[in-house]
This record gives sequence, C-alpha cells and structure tokens, in this order.
Amino acid sequence: MTKRIRTAVGIVGSGPAGLLLSQLLARQGIDTIVIDRQPREYIEGRIRAGVLEWSTVEVLSDAGVGERMMAEGLPHGGFDLAFQGDHHRIDLEGLTGKRVMVYGQTEITKDLFEKRATGGQIFHLGVSDTRLEEIHSDKPRIHFQKDSEDYEIECDFIAGCDGFHGVSRQAFPSDTIALFERVYPFGWLGLLTARPPVAEELIYTNHERGFSLCSMRSKALSRYYLQVPVDETVEAWSDDRFWDELTIRLGEDTSRSLETGPSIEKSIAPLRSFVAEPMQYGRLFLAGDAAHIVPPTGAKGLNLAVADVRLLSDALIAHYREGTATLLESYSERCLARIWKVERFSWYLTTMMHQFPDNNAFEQRMQRAEFEYVAQSECASMAIAENYVGLPLERG
Repeated sequence: MTKRIRTAVGIVGSGPAGLLLSQLLARQGIDTIVIDRQPREYIEGRIRAGVLEWSTVEVLSDAGVGERMMAEGLPHGGFDLAFQGDHHRIDLEGLTGKRVMVYGQTEITKDLFEKRATGGQIFHLGVSDTRLEEIHSDKPRIHFQKDSEDYEIECDFIAGCDGFHGVSRQAFPSDTIALFERVYPFGWLGLLTARPPVAEELIYTNHERGFSLCSMRSKALSRYYLQVPVDETVEAWSDDRFWDELTIRLGEDTSRSLETGPSIEKSIAPLRSFVAEPMQYGRLFLAGDAAHIVPPTGAKGLNLAVADVRLLSDALIAHYREGTATLLESYSERCLARIWKVERFSWYLTTMMHQFPDNNAFEQRMQRAEFEYVAQSECASMAIAENYVGLPLERG
C-alpha cells in the first residue's frame, strides 16, 4: 500500500540548495518535505568547494545558519594569479570594496542539516526509484521507495535540487528543454591534507605542465588541485607523486612554504560547462547543479545554487503570502540572465589558466597576452574582481 503525504513544496535533493530552500521557506511558515537517494552521512561527507561570494555569506546569515561560518570562516580580500613564474594579485577588496569567505561546502551542509533537523524538517533519505508525475498540473507528485515501501508526496510545487545526474531535469519533456554543454579535455585531481596552507590567499597557477590551485578549508586544513588528463585515475597518483608535481608547478619560491603530509581524501573531478533552458516546467523548478554546471576555476558552483534558491524562495513566498505568481513565472528568465554571465567568467578563467592539449603556439601566446593584459590593466583586474566577488542578484 502506498503511503500518501501532503506538503506545500516537495524538495528533491538534500545538498546545500535543497536544505537552504527548506530553511528559507520554513522561516516563513511554508511546509516542505526533503528527499534524497543518499543517506545523511554520505551527503555531509562529500568534499566540495569552499569559496563563498559575500552575497552567499549574507544569505546564509539571514537564513539563521551563519554563526559557525562567521566564527570559523576565513575572509579573503584577494587571490593570486601565477603564469609561468610571474605573479599578479587580484585585489578584490581594493578594486570592489568586497571580500569572499573561505568556508567549506561540507561545513555548510552540516550546518544546514543541523538547523533543519532541530527545526522539525521532514526528511526521507536513502530513497530509491524516485519519479515525478503530473508536474504540469496544480497537484504534482513525487513517488519513491524507502525501506521496501512505496511513498507518494502530493505538492503545490516541486523544487529539483538533485544535481546534474538527478531525476528532476529528466522529468522535463524532451521538446521543452534545451541543453548547452562544453566538456573540457581534463579534470582536477584534488588532495585534502591536515597541513597549513602554502599561502594566506588562493593561488591559481598556469604552468607548462598544467594548471594547479592552492586553496584551503581552514588555517590547518589545505586543499590542493592539479590539472590531469580527463581519463586519469586516482590510483595512479600516490601522495608523493602529487606533492612532487605540485612543487614543480608552483615554482621554487612558492613551494618553499609548502608543508606536505598524508592525504585525507583524493578525488578527480571532470570539468564541464553546462546550462539547461528553461529552469521551470509547469510546477517543477530546477535549482543548482540540476540546471547548470560551471568549471570550478571561478569558484561559482555553490554560489550559483544559492542565488537560484534565493530567487526561488522569494517567488514561492510571494505566491503563498501575496497570492502573486509573477516571480514564479519569471524565475527561469531571471536566473538565466545571471547564470550565463557567470558561465562566461568561469569559462574565461578556465581558458586562460589551463593547458589545453590541442592549443597551438598562437593560442598559447594568446593566453600569455591575456595574463599580461590583466596584470598591467586595473580595468581588466577589476573585471575579474567584480565577477569573483559575485555579480549583483536582481531579486525583482
């Protein structure tokens, strides 16, 4: 027998996007149910990005989940671009008056889970066979199985926050959605280690052997990345090999401050740019990676998801509090206007800072010329800075 449940908004996916949406709606008295195919321990353990636009910091604080972030996060006023041994600092605060915050997505997820669990959120985690039905009607439904039992959630609306491989985008009729994609011929091999960062700010490096990034999660926890071929395997990289290669790409001066140590986690993430248009069909609304992917070079994936959720929560609150559908009807258009600009920035920084196997001598010189232009032009540096700290969010 199917167990039937009723809620205002059914949320598919319990990553930061789904959890934040449930929190913002709960603060307005709007009921939600959150489902996910993974258990909580797995979701909280995923290693993800850690650079937050200040608007993201403000949204999390306004949602009541910013206390630990503000106590433990690391505000940064700039970052370093390095190209074949030459360095140029992007002075975020000096050029824009804004900073970013280094605070791991893993920690944000933990904070949101804790807040929602203590707030009485209904979760169904570790579910299977999820499918969305009647999404173009006024009573869309979410079906799933859990512990060998069938469930059906009847909703007013469904929020698809279940990532690139989730079921939500697949529920769109094929003739109602357009997909735009660029797959890059390399990935990022990431290593997490309990060692202090090599520098106080992030370092993005273009070396003839490939891109590298020095990042951090705290003053005692560092995250490093190497560009590797798209078909590379983690097993091919011992810790010693990773550190040797990173040392070469950073150069002698920077690597003097590098403290190596055993890896806590290693993984490879392929790079792609992806956008689905539109982000809504009937009463199903996509948010986050379900609708768009950016290469991590610009640190925009989580920030884009938070921007989506901010707009979607505004629209849903307006519907329930004021009886207006204007913001819901324009949700996709308003999101995509900003998403494409963010996609452009992430593509631009990826193109300038990576070694592309098919680049000829002309294209390599263009990369060098672009770096030198940025280093010599305050306007060019300001363009990078204003994108990095986050473009304005037009909330309507």
